[in-house]
Amino acid sequence: MIRIGHGYDVHRFAENRKLILGGVEIPFEYGLLGHSDADVLAHAIMDALLGAAALGDIGQHFPDTDEKYRGADSMLLLREVCRILSDNGYTIGNIDSTVIAQKPKLKDHIVDMRQTIAENCRLDISQVSVKATTEEKLGFTGRLEGISAHAVCVIEK
Repeated sequence: MIRIGHGYDVHRFAENRKLILGGVEIPFEYGLLGHSDADVLAHAIMDALLGAAALGDIGQHFPDTDEKYRGADSMLLLREVCRILSDNGYTIGNIDSTVIAQKPKLKDHIVDMRQTIAENCRLDISQVSVKATTEEKLGFTGRLEGISAHAVCVIEK
């Protein structure tokens, strides 16, 4: 049985935080605000994977009311999501994701993000796509208020 999932996440910019996207630290004057490391890309991917398997969402599995997830490395959480999928008999076919950010420019970091996500999901890099786009200075991302990400995935049981 083949299943498809979609995930979306958004985080606002914050001072004195690292910007982590797809498990990669991106040099930038702002980071993202969140209970964990606020890796908006990883969060969208995790929701896509969990959604495809109808196993809830990251808020259910890693609630922001639980102190053990404060500052958590989202790559560790992504590994846990992949373990949950495996325990339920699912394998990941592919992940396709898009980061929406006016700044910083991400093209020089795409391969590193793909590799980091692939390694943490135990996939080949060819199974992971990361794209970046702007919203042409429109909306909250265009006004440099934050970053959003979408992800879709295919899983199979």
